[in-house]
Amino acid sequence: MPQYKEKLSKLIEQLIAQGASDLHMGVGIEPVTRVSGVLTPLISEAKLTPEDMLGYAEVLMSPEHKKRFLDTQEIDFSYAFGDRARFRGNGYFERGRMSIALRLIPKVIRTIAELNLPPSLENFAAREQGFFLVVGPVGQGKTTTLASLVEKINQERTEHIITIEDPIEYIFDNKRSLIDQREVRVDTADFQTALQSVFRQDVDVLMIGEMRTPETMATAVTAAETGHLVFSTLHTNNASQTIDRIIDSFPASQQEQIRIQLAGSLAGIFSQRLLPRIAGGLIPAYELLVVTPAVRNLIREKRTHEIQTVIETGAEEGMIDLNRSLAELVRMGEITAESAYSRALNSKTLERLL
Repeated sequence: MPQYKEKLSKLIEQLIAQGASDLHMGVGIEPVTRVSGVLTPLISEAKLTPEDMLGYAEVLMSPEHKKRFLDTQEIDFSYAFGDRARFRGNGYFERGRMSIALRLIPKVIRTIAELNLPPSLENFAAREQGFFLVVGPVGQGKTTTLASLVEKINQERTEHIITIEDPIEYIFDNKRSLIDQREVRVDTADFQTALQSVFRQDVDVLMIGEMRTPETMATAVTAAETGHLVFSTLHTNNASQTIDRIIDSFPASQQEQIRIQLAGSLAGIFSQRLLPRIAGGLIPAYELLVVTPAVRNLIREKRTHEIQTVIETGAEEGMIDLNRSLAELVRMGEITAESAYSRALNSKTLERLL
């Protein structure tokens, strides 16, 4: 459907010109972009029809993806806009009608400094082994942060890096490292199958797009225990919740074993939020747990509820408290106090810091 390829190109050009992060398309609405966190309908465009959505699906998806989408009514996919942009896409149905959401993936992988993230994050890219997690709600830049860490390794070390993603988002070019990127359902059946294979692929660094099952978590922890550097993401709010989520996802009979393994292999947990910047755009606020011997003991002894206190008092060991991060952004004039309070996990503590 050549007319839809042309129409899609026009929409993507508008998205790029606006500096938007997302494009939403659905039956009965004009296309909608998200700019600096705010949804903006493209009122110059006509409302989309069921025929339009089928046409866009034809352009965006391979025949296999489109068939699976129509069969299952859900699909994750990626789409390359020439060599100018790449998108992570999700197709879904609402009230029996087709919708598509596209997230722009920048072509250039930005550095930790360019992302306004703490320089101490680079310490985790220098490690030989361990398990490092980037956590936070959907759409808060977790994948971008992981890509920056992987690219740092790629530029500075000679390692075999394997990524397992659904779908592949950032594209890496081999620099000093050899990078293999595997897409679920394209290059491998699923995350677990790919993870079981990595032990036979002479891998040094492993990046798992998302840990969705206990089996994936267990294999990732084992990989970190056996001399690999493992990066992954989870949709959790902070460090202590992340540890509890991993342990609680296992049957009671296995929880003690995974707790001990996690205590031994975990290197750090980084939680981030993107907030609207007063000057425009988005800026991250964050929390960083550096796993010290004291933190390992808390995990082993089922005292994860005490980890938040360790973070709040552990600046000398490289810890970063989310409330302090938010307060600093307010003091620097980057964000409003209202924005800070909307993301704070403890508003009374933030109030004291402000």
